[in-house]
Amino acid sequence: MGILDSFERGLERAVNGAFARTFRSGLAPVEITAALKKEMDVHASPVARDRVLVPNRYVVRMSGEDHAAMSALGDPLIDELTDLLSDYAAQQRYQTASPLVIALEPDPSLTVGLLDVRSSSERVEVVWQPVLEIEGQRHPLGERTVIGRGSEADITIDDTGISRRHLEIVWDGRRAEARDLGSTNGSTLNGARLTRAVLPNESVLQAGRTRMLFRVVAKAQGR
Repeated sequence: MGILDSFERGLERAVNGAFARTFRSGLAPVEITAALKKEMDVHASPVARDRVLVPNRYVVRMSGEDHAAMSALGDPLIDELTDLLSDYAAQQRYQTASPLVIALEPDPSLTVGLLDVRSSSERVEVVWQPVLEIEGQRHPLGERTVIGRGSEADITIDDTGISRRHLEIVWDGRRAEARDLGSTNGSTLNGARLTRAVLPNESVLQAGRTRMLFRVVAKAQGR
């Protein structure tokens, strides 16, 4: 399976089907991924036998109409592009001086369907953001986040197998901990019964019929 296939699958998952409805014409996200990949390859610079540096900042310019369509998808699109471009860099054994940053900007000189990608290398201050991915939607987590079926939960899930206050995730800025809140049907962490446990990156939580993926992602300061 090619990297572009992986990109497109990831983007379709991220936008929950909005992909097909929004991009019937003009620029499509998969074209952005192809351009980002090409820009990264073009500017790959070997600095040692086992070290190839690539730019970490990418600005994608497009027509105002295309930019409005992409912006409508919000942060999940940027997050998915960043995650998947990072995966591509890892596959190619590329390295960056700082975490990847991707920005989309309108350019009145470009017509619908065209784009221009410019890259540069710069060090950026990053913050680590814990998120919970549920059915393709990414939910940022705070210091204490309650997940449940009730309206008082911070993340509400429509699942009859989930209690009104089912479980919570606590984040201290460095690590996360998951706690079951005495739910009726219980919770699992990576397939094991959960009472209270440290939550490693890429962990899978299950409550009722709902599968939740916990991740910690890097974000540029100010984004």
